[in-house]
Amino acid sequence: MADNITAVVTGGTRGIGRAVAGEFARRGVRVVVVARNRDAGERTVTELGGGAELVTGDLSLLSDVHAVADHLREHCDRIDVLVHNAGVWPTRLVRTEDKLEESFTVNHLAPFLLNHLLEERLKADRTRVVQLTAGLYARGRLDLRRTPTGADFHRVRTYATTKLANLLTVPLFARRWEGTGIRIDAIHPGVANTSLGDGGRGLRGLVLKGIKRAWAPPEIAALPVVRLTFAPADGPSGRYFDCERPVDLDPIATDESLAQLVWEQAVDLTGLGPEAAPPPLPDPTAPLTPAPEESEE
Repeated sequence: MADNITAVVTGGTRGIGRAVAGEFARRGVRVVVVARNRDAGERTVTELGGGAELVTGDLSLLSDVHAVADHLREHCDRIDVLVHNAGVWPTRLVRTEDKLEESFTVNHLAPFLLNHLLEERLKADRTRVVQLTAGLYARGRLDLRRTPTGADFHRVRTYATTKLANLLTVPLFARRWEGTGIRIDAIHPGVANTSLGDGGRGLRGLVLKGIKRAWAPPEIAALPVVRLTFAPADGPSGRYFDCERPVDLDPIATDESLAQLVWEQAVDLTGLGPEAAPPPLPDPTAPLTPAPEESEE
């Protein structure tokens, strides 16, 4: 079923990303793991076997995002599946050499930039871009002036806000890629017992680790991601899935005007050119396409 498919998984050395990469490898997919740590990446591709490949790069640095994209363009004639799994739940404020808050770059700008830089490699007959997200996005409070640098940093809200920023762009990518064969969807795979957001060695960390023991292992959380990747292309692109179910987004993530501003800011921060301009807002006066009539047979 998965012959001749190339799948790129960011953050593929641990947690849900590692489980997704493992499931792809089991199905005979050519897996390309994007990892920050070379040693961890080399161990992972050895464990995956089957010709799994490694690309190293720190997705909190825009220069490394470009380097990762360059490598993928050079070594992949096409990319059939792109899973944006890499994510950071920050426990303290960290600003990168780009003077941006770390999780804002990893969770939002890196997938945004990769989608643009890899666009030509994604234009196959059936390409799936899958953006992992979190139900906490609804608690995000995006401040376009302060959030990028972490001036409004908060241990929980910053993670939610960066996920919200990223999620706002998903329907716009769907609109940009309409008619190209590229589908993009976002998915919250459920809470999983991973290292994301670990609270360290103090009381907070111990309590969180205790709570996490009741959560699903990464191998279970990876399954809806993989199923979405291989699902028939039914329904519109740009949807949000809560595990297996497509659900409506919270109103905070459906603000078209805000989404345009988020996109424009991301273009500016990543240095993309005018060809990366956001797709236009839908024409509210355009007639709706009538639904097909159901057969009475």
